[in-house]
Amino acid sequence: MQNEMNNDINNNETAIFEIIVHSGNARGLAYEALTAAEEYNFDQAAELMKQAQEELRLAHHTQTELIQAELNGTPADKTLLMIHAQDHLMTSMSEQKLIEHMIRILQKLKAETSK
Repeated sequence: MQNEMNNDINNNETAIFEIIVHSGNARGLAYEALTAAEEYNFDQAAELMKQAQEELRLAHHTQTELIQAELNGTPADKTLLMIHAQDHLMTSMSEQKLIEHMIRILQKLKAETSK
């Protein structure tokens, strides 16, 4: 019984760190995409945003697994680390949307100045 409890704790910690790592990767890639867009390298920006989206998908998948486990009667402990992971994910998602919008603005600016 104690071994099962330790496995659940370790699995939750692994899941939490997966959310943090993938969210952080997504955020970093999105900012790299913004930098590429500032240099009007929109192809590179698009590729970086695609990679960022995949990282967010992985983080969100792990979050969904934790939610499903809770719905099935195996709730994760609400720890500061879990809250930190959730904060990372939500911030990354929000910043990605903002950066997508900023890239579109840069594309319009480039089109206007190229006329």
